Amino acid sequence: MSYGVYVHIPFCRQKCLYCDFPSWAGREDVMEAYTDALCREIVDRAPALSAKGPASTLYIGGGTPTALPIPLMERIIETIGGHIPFEHSFEFTVEVNPGAISLEYITALQTMGATRLSIGAQAFNDDQLKRIGRIHTEQDIKDAVRWARAALIVDVSLDLMYGLPGQTMDQLQWSVGSSMDLAVTHISVYGLTIEAGTPFAKAQAAGTLGLPSDEETEAMYDYLVDSLPPYGFKRYEISNFARSDFVSRHNLGYWTDVPYAGFGAAAHSYWEDRRTENLRSIDEYIAAIRSGQSPSREENPSTRKNRMEEFCFLALRTAQGLSKARFEEKFGCPVERVYAPVVADLTAKGLLEDAGDALRLTPAGMKVGNVAFRAFLLDEEPPAK
Repeated sequence: MSYGVYVHIPFCRQKCLYCDFPSWAGREDVMEAYTDALCREIVDRAPALSAKGPASTLYIGGGTPTALPIPLMERIIETIGGHIPFEHSFEFTVEVNPGAISLEYITALQTMGATRLSIGAQAFNDDQLKRIGRIHTEQDIKDAVRWARAALIVDVSLDLMYGLPGQTMDQLQWSVGSSMDLAVTHISVYGLTIEAGTPFAKAQAAGTLGLPSDEETEAMYDYLVDSLPPYGFKRYEISNFARSDFVSRHNLGYWTDVPYAGFGAAAHSYWEDRRTENLRSIDEYIAAIRSGQSPSREENPSTRKNRMEEFCFLALRTAQGLSKARFEEKFGCPVERVYAPVVADLTAKGLLEDAGDALRLTPAGMKVGNVAFRAFLLDEEPPAK
């Protein structure tokens, strides 16, 4: 059985102003204790994974994974490699913050087996980066990519954001052009979302955030969708574009019903049709592991209704869409039996198309994906097999 492994490193040097991810700055005092707990969790859960065969992907995310000292990162990766089997040519991604990386660290990651870096660039404008709370500069992004090349890591992804405070179309075009100059292999694009409890949410409530208008933000989205393919980046998911052979196998697994095991505070797992989340607090996570308790908690009841809804709206995020055969194989009935009215309505609105073997969002549907996804939420339990 193919599956992925995710490891969460919840530390960062400075919290970005838009971020509500489970990550914390100023917790260097617990890094070693966290590493101890994380390695213990890996060892304890490894037999259940090994029984399913080798994993196909490993992804270390955060937070800022490289906020950990190299020896602690080495210990984590050695523990994973010593207890979980992996396919011969598995994909191994590490998230990198340009302001918290060095040639030494990237070289160490490559020595540890990393095959792919995901670099949180966000923008190629120093004032813009400072305005959103990033600790790096445009030059830091370029250095990180250059160091990856020097360490012989070819597969390099950049994150870019649009709809940022004060952002202009010219700035976004500069970011795209700068990314192309670096000859990266993958681009992830994200529109800014204002999350409750963040400094940006407070600034928005006070009327001081200075966001682009809805029309300007939509134009930025359109520019990204239209400009990346001519550079050789094919869109394979709503937010992700890749050159040939450089699709993120780990991330694609999230959207195509591939199981994954998450380790660390706040890490999510999808295993045997159950979705679980580890305790979010670093201290509570460490305490649970030390006391011999599982840090895992079920997210939602694993009902047939929930599984069917998740299968549909995750698959619809991808360019390949929702496979009718895969749906029937998993749930024992044709997708039309459950969703015929939804399919008819979204098709009439130009948001969905029936490609024969799959249902796919149209370009218009991709733009308003959440509207389509909500339509696949069921009011009642679906029919039995």
